[in-house]
Amino acid sequence: MNAVSAFVFAPSPLLTVTIEAAPDESAELHVHGGGQGFWIARMAVTLGLDTTLCGVFGGEAGGILESLIAREGITVRAIHTSGENGSYVHDRRAGDREPIVEVTPRMLSRHEVDDLFGASLAEGMKCDVAVLGGPHADEVIPAEVYTRLAADLMALGVPVVADLSGPTMTAALAGGLTVLKVSHEDLIEDGRAESEDPAALADAMTELVEEGARTVVLSRAGDPAMAMIDGELWEVVAPPMHLVDHRGAGDSMTAGIAAGLADGKSLTEALQLGAGAGAANITRRGLATGQRDLVVQLAETVEVRRMTLPGRSAT
Repeated sequence: MNAVSAFVFAPSPLLTVTIEAAPDESAELHVHGGGQGFWIARMAVTLGLDTTLCGVFGGEAGGILESLIAREGITVRAIHTSGENGSYVHDRRAGDREPIVEVTPRMLSRHEVDDLFGASLAEGMKCDVAVLGGPHADEVIPAEVYTRLAADLMALGVPVVADLSGPTMTAALAGGLTVLKVSHEDLIEDGRAESEDPAALADAMTELVEEGARTVVLSRAGDPAMAMIDGELWEVVAPPMHLVDHRGAGDSMTAGIAAGLADGKSLTEALQLGAGAGAANITRRGLATGQRDLVVQLAETVEVRRMTLPGRSAT
């Protein structure tokens, strides 16, 4: 893959602390950046993209977080504030994550929102693809910012990939998107799909296209992802990998799709790369991590094929 560039909108990066069990049964402390935008950006860097993340950083947590993100090879365009970034402490020594402390990021002021929007538009218009990640909480930033940012970047000819749900997804659709990636759980939770039945999900995807997404990609946990491209329904079949940790797989998939589009690949090839990135992620601990050569090799095994549902035309 050539050296291409990506912009990631990450309005509320998180400082994460995870307690792990060491081989000798003592405790290990792992301190990392976190939040959807950061996880997408980290996988984008793994896939060879020059990646810029734009977000808000403040307080003690923000200073540490900005440095941690930069160490991952991500260029940070920071909007500095007096407010503290969100953070959490999780204990995973028993296998499952047990939340100990979770700090919710505060709502951005009007001036902070304006500064974040301006910096994001400036960075996004310089890149080969823009990715919109969601806030850690809906109250952090007005949803209409997503409408404006998506619309302006699309008007400037920048492909926009969004991985969103709820009010921010609805807002971004109003601005227009090249690709919307969403999980089937989120569609059901948002009341957009009646059930996990493929026909119900396909109907919801059709509505998302009508609202402003040129292409919709739907992740379905352990089942093959679904994609709606030019009104046609496809399924994305990735190799069955032994699951170590599923968290971060969706963000990895989003980064892979964005990387493919930035590199001029077809949507089918971008879907293969996205599925390969998601498959690589679940084989290891660490959200949206992996090795580039493994992702590329797994992508070659991904099958993108037409999906026909009873009573629904394949067109």
